[in-house]
Amino acid sequence: MKKIIIILIIGFSAMLHAQNTISGTITDAKNHPIIGVSVYAPELHKGTSTNENGKYFLTNLPNGKVKLTFVYVGFETQNKILDSKQKENALNIILKETAFQMDEVIISTAFNKIQSQNVMKVEHESIKSLQQKGTSTLIEGLATIPGVSQVSTGTSIGKPVIRGLSGNRVLVYSQGVRLENQQFGDEHGLGLNDSGIESVEVIKGPASLLYGSDALGGVLYFNPEKFAEANTFNANFSQKLFSNTLGSNSSLGLKTSTDNWKFLVRGSYNTHSDYKIASPVRSSTSGPDGNRVTNTRYNESDFKTGIGYINSKFSSVFRYNFNKLDLGMPDFGIAEQTTTKTTTFPKQGVYNNLLSLNNIFFFKNSKLDVDLGYIANDRSEFTDSNVASLRMKLKTFNYDAKYHLPKFGKFESIIGIQGMSQTNANTGVDYLIPDAATNDFGVFGTGNYEWKSNVLQAGIRFDNRNITSENHGIIGAEGSFEAINKTFNSINASMGYKTNLANDLSLRLNVASGFRAPNLAELTSNGVHEGTNRYEVGNSDLKTEQNVQTDVNLEYKNSHLEFFANGFYNHINNYIYTSPAGNQINGFDVFDYIQSNAKLYGGEIGLHFHPHPLDWLHFETSFETVTGKKQNGDFLPLIPANNWNNTVRTNFIIKNWLEDGFATLNVSSTFNQNKVSGFETKSNGYTLLNLGLGGKIKLGKTAFDVNLNGNNVLNKTYIAHLSRLKTDGIPNIGRNIVLGLNFNL
Repeated sequence: MKKIIIILIIGFSAMLHAQNTISGTITDAKNHPIIGVSVYAPELHKGTSTNENGKYFLTNLPNGKVKLTFVYVGFETQNKILDSKQKENALNIILKETAFQMDEVIISTAFNKIQSQNVMKVEHESIKSLQQKGTSTLIEGLATIPGVSQVSTGTSIGKPVIRGLSGNRVLVYSQGVRLENQQFGDEHGLGLNDSGIESVEVIKGPASLLYGSDALGGVLYFNPEKFAEANTFNANFSQKLFSNTLGSNSSLGLKTSTDNWKFLVRGSYNTHSDYKIASPVRSSTSGPDGNRVTNTRYNESDFKTGIGYINSKFSSVFRYNFNKLDLGMPDFGIAEQTTTKTTTFPKQGVYNNLLSLNNIFFFKNSKLDVDLGYIANDRSEFTDSNVASLRMKLKTFNYDAKYHLPKFGKFESIIGIQGMSQTNANTGVDYLIPDAATNDFGVFGTGNYEWKSNVLQAGIRFDNRNITSENHGIIGAEGSFEAINKTFNSINASMGYKTNLANDLSLRLNVASGFRAPNLAELTSNGVHEGTNRYEVGNSDLKTEQNVQTDVNLEYKNSHLEFFANGFYNHINNYIYTSPAGNQINGFDVFDYIQSNAKLYGGEIGLHFHPHPLDWLHFETSFETVTGKKQNGDFLPLIPANNWNNTVRTNFIIKNWLEDGFATLNVSSTFNQNKVSGFETKSNGYTLLNLGLGGKIKLGKTAFDVNLNGNNVLNKTYIAHLSRLKTDGIPNIGRNIVLGLNFNL
């Protein structure tokens, strides 16, 4: 028996360590080896870098097709498919120099192509590049991407807006899991910290084919930080300081890997005082300056960890994220002046636990992706004491399985299922929404066909959503809810085509439909919702929002010039919005939820000029516009103003002590917003000046990244159209100097 056990153990170990390998040399066009090229297999969560001879080596590759990316700053990214049928494989790569951004692999779309091969135009930004702009929060950084804006409450709460659509119409993914955190509320932010996030991808337009309900307006897909390269240990510490809010953001991360096992852990703490506006707004309680917006202070704790096991048969990664938010609610405008970071009443306390298990099973000519997620969101509101007047506990289980069928010639295909089971429970005195349960199920299929420089992609999907809620209170009284049992079905499809009109000119055309089932607030509301100052009444007869959007993207790129133009037209049936009922309850105007058809149209246009021989100089400019109207011709609410953004950037090196140096001058002009709904006021335009300076400093064997940013350098007084403090006449943040340091220990 003992011998049998030993034989089984040896056999099992041999199976686990049976492996294919790949090696090669990476050179430039002049056949010079390139040191430090990142070689990464995204599906395996593993990678390596080239040595001083430009050589690389990867082990534990599965049989069949493996996707590899080769990335190095200043060179075009290459994406290769290795058919590893042999034990030892060789692949040499020649990288071409480029002045523009790296061509990243897009994870949020079905076939994970690099952007130049992708049918959909997806905006990809690294978190590092967003942080170099000096923004204090993740959502502020996202709002610098053309076509993306934010509905903000001070500096602590921000909700993304993609081409005029926000709230439940924009879906957020983190760690491969659909993020559910009571996002229907005006005062509910993302609840995500940028530490431990590698990059973000923005799909601007309906993505219901891949993601189901709530992806009607677009998707924000956050990619977590990568594990360490095999047989290495890395430690990282970063610190950011903010002059305006006297804020601090600290983060410490550790990660290590073997050939098979991966592990990382990261903790961060973020704390800010009330933000300071550019000029005083006087009140009876303000101090001699009177220039801080009372109770916009906040504190955030964030913890992330991950562990993975990868061999030639499968890849499995478990990640956990805990986020705690202590948010002040600025109900008093300019009142008590203080620099304390301790929140006062009213305030929010939010605890968010996110667990994800991402698995890939490799077969001979196919693979299976299975993603499981669990989110526990505990949100409390404290009005005047530490006893929660409102407390909602949302628990969500997600599952997502995609089978990549064997490739047939140049045709790839995927079939999949997705689902969600969710419960909401109230334990506070007040009820914002009733106790309820939501169950989703969707099934879809999509295919991708490539020939020469052409790509055609299409797919279809069916979804079912069931929402049930419980009775609460005395029917007719404020805060009471009648039980509902509603089912919503939808069929959606998409089709996209990409082609190269010339060597440097590409065209993308996409037509896609999307849908959004009404949320609980829209179906059941009966009371004064936080921050709205109006009595909202839900409508249990609301229908599913259904849209069709057409997108066109034209791109031209050579070694010195990059140009893009994006245009879209989005028609939405049964668009849900609030309308005054003409009466009051308890002194508040009553608003009903009603529906009407609507349309949004606009786009983005941009230019990146890199003149020769001034290789150190870059000029970037972009313009974005969106218009939203109801069927009767009235304008939709919360439509961002037109924006024109201009940046001059220089890159430089100071021998022996500064690498990757950069200096930026940014001028962002936001135009007047006169196209407003009947309940909004017009907004004046404004221009902000932002400066940046940084690079990698080397002092002996010590090296660290530093960036110094000045935002709103001229201390301009302005009020953004999408600021929720606009109705009180409170300006946005004034001048803010940000110092960031990043040490790889």
